[in-house]
Amino acid sequence: MSEALKELGTHIELKRPDCVLGWDVSFGELNVDVAPANIAGFVEFLKADATCRFATLVDITAVDYPDRAKRFNVIYHLLSMHQNQRIRLRVGIREDEMVPSITGIHPCANWPEREVFDMFGIIFSDHPDLRRLLTDYGFRGFPLRKDFPTTGYTEVRYDEVQKRVVYEPVQLTQDYRQFDFMSPWEGAQYILPGDEKGDAK
Repeated sequence: MSEALKELGTHIELKRPDCVLGWDVSFGELNVDVAPANIAGFVEFLKADATCRFATLVDITAVDYPDRAKRFNVIYHLLSMHQNQRIRLRVGIREDEMVPSITGIHPCANWPEREVFDMFGIIFSDHPDLRRLLTDYGFRGFPLRKDFPTTGYTEVRYDEVQKRVVYEPVQLTQDYRQFDFMSPWEGAQYILPGDEKGDAK
């Protein structure tokens, strides 16, 4: 299988050297690094080329690397049912860069691109309806970025008195907890259930 993927990687690199920045085979999958500006044309090539025939878009997601100059990798997973092969495309972009939308090639990319925008703040140019999909109206920030606070910025709850949903700033009120009951970390001086057997020798 890996030999077939290596042959496919070589074929793709020879056919589209303008798009392919590099490729490798790992964990039984072909990974191709693609230039951001050429992603739409490259996806179209993968769909139409007789050797590839990656006609099914499985998913689009992203990964955040805050310490890198090109902070985000936008990841595309494609499937060729004709060749029984999968391919992963990686597009590295800076925080202020946009990625061309592939909704013109794969209409099903509409919602995954919206989800990536909603979670990471990555903008897809020429998207027909790029707005938040998973978070609420007026949501601040992008939850899957590494610098997003785990508690978020606002809390949404239903208020019984006002009979409506209210938005409030997050307030962390966690009582100090003592782990002193049945806890081996506190150096318990009492015999835990079952320990009495150890002394009966």
